[in-house]
Amino acid sequence: MSPLLDASAYHTLLRSFLAEDIGTGDITTETTVSAAQRGRGAVIAKAPLVLAGIELFAEVFRLLDPTTAVEIVSHDGEELTAGNVPATVNASARALLTGERVALNLLQRLSGVATLARRFVRAIEGTQSEILDTRKTTPGLRALEKYAVRVGGGKNHRQDLGEAVLIKENHIRLAGGVSAALTAAQAAKGRARWIEIEVTNLDELRAALTHMPDVILLDNMSSAHVRQAVEQVRKHSAPKKIRTEASGGITLDNVREFAEAGVNWISVGALTHSAPAVDLSFEIEPE
Repeated sequence: MSPLLDASAYHTLLRSFLAEDIGTGDITTETTVSAAQRGRGAVIAKAPLVLAGIELFAEVFRLLDPTTAVEIVSHDGEELTAGNVPATVNASARALLTGERVALNLLQRLSGVATLARRFVRAIEGTQSEILDTRKTTPGLRALEKYAVRVGGGKNHRQDLGEAVLIKENHIRLAGGVSAALTAAQAAKGRARWIEIEVTNLDELRAALTHMPDVILLDNMSSAHVRQAVEQVRKHSAPKKIRTEASGGITLDNVREFAEAGVNWISVGALTHSAPAVDLSFEIEPE
C-alpha cells in the first residue's frame, strides 16, 4: 500500500510555488477568459508510470478556487498506462488555467521519482537488499521527493543531517583518519539513530571494523569488491550485525549484482537527482 500524503500540510509550500509562477497576475487568463466560466480538466497519462502526488495536484486548484471538485480515480503508488485518466478537476476555468503548470510540474516530477524507484526495486526482487535514496534532492522538495521514493517502494536514508552520523571522505580527511573520525563520532551516540562510515577500500574497511560502527558504506567499489567486503564484515561483526551499504556507480544495469553481493542497503542518488519527469498532460474543456 502506498504511504499516505496529507496535502493540506503543504499549503505554505504550494502557495509559494503559485506565487512564483503567477507573479503580478495571470494576465493572459484574466484578459481572455471570463471570471464566470467553469471548466473541467482531465489528467492524462501519455506513457507508463507510477503515480505520485495526485493529492498535491488537486490541492493546487483547491487553493485557487474553494469550489473545486476533484474526482481521483487512481491513487499514489498505482501503475498507469498511456491513456489512463487518474483524476478530473471541475473548477473555475481561470483557476484551472492559472494552476495548471504548478500542479502538473509537481505531479510529473514526483511521479518520475516514484517510477524510477519502482524500477530499481523491481530490479533486485528476490534479494535481501533494500533500495534507499540520498540527500541529493531538490532544495525545498526533499520531503516530497522522499515521499515519492517510498511510493515507488524504496526506503529513505537520512532525512537531514541531524538524524544520523554519516562520516564521509571529507570528514575522514579533516578528522585525521578513519579511527579518529569514528572515535570522535561516539559523542553523538545518544542522539544519532545510527553511526555510519564510508570506506573506499579493504584497508579502510578493516580500520572501521575495529570500532564496530552500525553501518559501513562501501563507496564506489566494484560488485566483486563489495562481495569481499560483505564477507569480511560478517566474519568480524558476529554476533553484532553491522549493516552494509553500497553506493556510487550503481545503475539499473548493475544494481542486481550489488544486491546479490549481499549488502543490506543500496543507496541511489539518481532516484531524486536524475529521475526524468513522466509524460502527463492536462486537458481543459468548458463545463
